Amino acid sequence: MSGHSKWATTKHRKAAQDAKRSALFSKLARNITVAAKEGGDPNPDNNASLAAAIEKAKGYSMPKDKIKTAIDKAFGSGKDAANYETVVYEGYGPAGVAVLCEALTDNRNRTAADVRAAFSHSGGNLGTSGSVAFQFDRKGQIVVSKEVETGDKKNPIAPNGAAADEEEFMLAVAEAGGDDYEDADEEWIVYTAPGDLMAVVKALEAQGVAVKGAEMTMIANTPSEVSVADAKKVMRLIDKLEELEDLQAVYHTMDITDEIAEALDE
Repeated sequence: MSGHSKWATTKHRKAAQDAKRSALFSKLARNITVAAKEGGDPNPDNNASLAAAIEKAKGYSMPKDKIKTAIDKAFGSGKDAANYETVVYEGYGPAGVAVLCEALTDNRNRTAADVRAAFSHSGGNLGTSGSVAFQFDRKGQIVVSKEVETGDKKNPIAPNGAAADEEEFMLAVAEAGGDDYEDADEEWIVYTAPGDLMAVVKALEAQGVAVKGAEMTMIANTPSEVSVADAKKVMRLIDKLEELEDLQAVYHTMDITDEIAEALDE
């Protein structure tokens, strides 16, 4: 069990998404609403998909009242009713990088047109269903800070239980049922089987490790090596796609090396 650099492909994106907080909250709320509706239960203890959606929202500091409103909307009626469907779009961006988009939409034709336009305007091509999905593996992803705030003015920061020491954390992750973990500077990223996400979260918390956030993600099983110039082109496509209100998540196979990460941050 050890970390490889999966997190590097998403860490850069999270900072950009945090900056678009209003639009992000709208997407998180839609995700919660659909999870609540499809699970048929507003109680996350009885609805694993809803629990994961709430954990993801908490990871982005979404207010509790907005989370409650999103859950309530799932069981509304009339103009307050939620009528979203899940759609997956697949295609290739510049340099042959595979791109997979997950959408929640109330108008499939509108969303398809928007996604197709984003690909064509960025040097990519929208593909058929199944054209790139095989290049990704679905995983649960848990973010754990190595240190936590205590609320104590004299000692405001304290070690986050076993997360403060890699050897102890490795044992904690194994005991909790996690598949793998990765060192991401001030945080650990824990990977799980899709169906084990919330069980691993609860098991870590039971061991005294505070969890910052958890969500389902897609990890490229064969990362694509690209030049810095091509990486910038790919990111222009990713940015266009992430700006679309109907898209919940955009994944790609591009391997973001330290050199590329620095160039993208310029």
